[in-house]
Formats: sequence, C-alpha cells, structure tokens
Amino acid sequence: MVVSVVVSASFRLLQAAQRKPVDQTPVWFMRQAGRFLPEYRELRKSHSILEICADPELAAAAAMTAVKALPGLDGAIVFSDILQILLPMGIKVEFAPGEGPRILNPVGTAADVAALRPVEPERDLRGPLGAIRILRRELEGRMPVIGFAGAPFTLATYLVEGGPSKDYAKVKRFMGTEPRAWDDLMTRLGHAVAAHLSAQAAAGAAIVQVFDSWVGVLGVDDYRRFVQPHMRRVFEALRGKVPTIHFGTGTAALLELMREAGGDVIGLDWRVDLADAWNRLGPDVAVQGNLDPSALLLPLPELGRRIDAVLDRAAGRPGHIFNLGHGILPETPVEHVAAAIERVHARRVS
Repeated sequence: MVVSVVVSASFRLLQAAQRKPVDQTPVWFMRQAGRFLPEYRELRKSHSILEICADPELAAAAAMTAVKALPGLDGAIVFSDILQILLPMGIKVEFAPGEGPRILNPVGTAADVAALRPVEPERDLRGPLGAIRILRRELEGRMPVIGFAGAPFTLATYLVEGGPSKDYAKVKRFMGTEPRAWDDLMTRLGHAVAAHLSAQAAAGAAIVQVFDSWVGVLGVDDYRRFVQPHMRRVFEALRGKVPTIHFGTGTAALLELMREAGGDVIGLDWRVDLADAWNRLGPDVAVQGNLDPSALLLPLPELGRRIDAVLDRAAGRPGHIFNLGHGILPETPVEHVAAAIERVHARRVS
C-alpha cells in the first residue's frame, strides 16, 4: 500500500535531513543569494561584502533577494562569508576585486597561532546572528533558515596561504613540519566554528552547513591525521541542537572519513555518482547534491535531463536534498534556477 505523505515547505528540508519521507525533494542552492541576482548586484553597488555581513538588516535583505526571486526554495541561507569569523580573531581580511579574499596578516608560525583571539559569537558576530533572527521572524511558517560556517581546514587554508591557492603547498608544509602548531590552529578554529554554529542555532537557524570547500586537496592519510579529529569535535558540539550538513568539494576519496567525522547530511560535489556515493556512505545518513553548477547554463531541455539524472540516482529514497555540487556561478540565468526548482518539485517521491 502506498501512503501519501504531505509535508509543508517549512519542514521538507528538515524532514529530509533526518531521512524521513517527504512529498517532494527539497531544494536550495549554495550561493543562492549572490552575484547572479540583479537585486544582489544592486545592493553591492553601495556596500562591500564585509559591510553587508556585519549589518544584520543588510545581511537579511541580501538573503531575502533569493527568497523573493525564487519563491519555490525550501530554505533561506543567511548571507555571510566564511572568513567573517576570522576578523575577531585578529585577522585582517581584504576582498580585492577580481582576486578573491586576501589575508593581510597570514599565519605562519606557532607564535602566530598563539596570538589568535577566541571568538565570542554574541559579541563578535552580531551581523549573521542578527540576520538569522530577522529572517526567522520574516519567514516563520514559510521555510527554515539555514546557517553556515567554514570548516576549520578551509579557514586554515586562507590563514596560512594568505588567500586562494592552486597547490596549497604552504598548508601542507605547515601540517608536516609544525604538527603541534597545526593542531593548535585547528583546535582554535574548531572551537570558534562550533561556538558560531551553536549561536546560529540558538538565534533561529533550523539547520546548519559546514563548508569544507578545499579539503579535497588532501589525501586520506592527511585527512585522517590532521582534519578528521577536529571535524568530529565540531559535530559533537552540535549534536542534538539542529540537523547538520557536512559539505566539501573534490572529496570522492574522503567520503567515508567525512561520514565518520560527523554530519546528518553529507554534501556531494558533482564529480561523484550520487547513487554510488550514497551506497558507500551507508543508509544511515542523508545526502545533498549534486548537480554540476555549470548545468544551469545549459538550454532548459538539457538542464532538465541533468536534473532528472540526479533524481534518478537518488531513486526517491528518504534523505535526499537537491542542491548543486558547489555554488551557483555568477553568469547563471535566474530563470534557469527557477526552472530547476520547478523541475525538482514536479517529481513526486512518495
């Protein structure tokens, strides 16, 4: 007998994160409030990224650009930046046009690590926490608020490299030659991330994602030794508070280790087959993903086929959250994102 399941959009994302049946696959997008939206570009004409992140009203308004432009979304992610948490630690961050973030006082020694200040979220991160409270009030009964933070390793890559990197040689050298200083750095970052995400949950975020965007540069031995213990402590600190998503890119070799580290949901990038990855992870975890972001640039018929392929691999199993394998590209047509949401929701799963 087939039992019909009806779940409002307010709870669909949370139900899937807990591997419970839903009527439609929930969908949201990383960077859904970003440069592809004209409303966001208009906001950026008069405010820098860090100005928006630091102001609760502006950050909430930025998050709402996606909610208003894409009314079918199943969640609203707070607008912030993963590097914002570094500012109260004494790190100077600059966003150079066309170059990405730059750390003006990078970390390179044990003394640099020891000088990092602890983070008190209610004092130091009032922008994102205030924005979450605003979004929770505005969206009550419509959709959950998604909080997030960068993972300790990804934050460490910026701190040590001084910005984006192609080979992450400085990070790997620091791990290998200064293991105690590395563990001290990761411990400090892990405490800050756990405290920040706990505060986001207390402020009203119903689910949180940990972005380990660059962890795929590591091999399994380095991940197991230098990253996994710190990630495990972050997720242990969040246990029982809100559902958690553990996301990384280039992580095909690390999936089982990420699962061991924690997270109710494992985010998959587009380089892995969703069905194969889910089988490797096991049935006791949800998965998120994993459309290639560039698929949103394709003609709508081909985009539809790519979306169907992802949904076919998920096979309607409870615990699938539809998303991209990374963030929306700036040149993405807004109407293609709207069409993707409609296509996902048109596919009944129960």
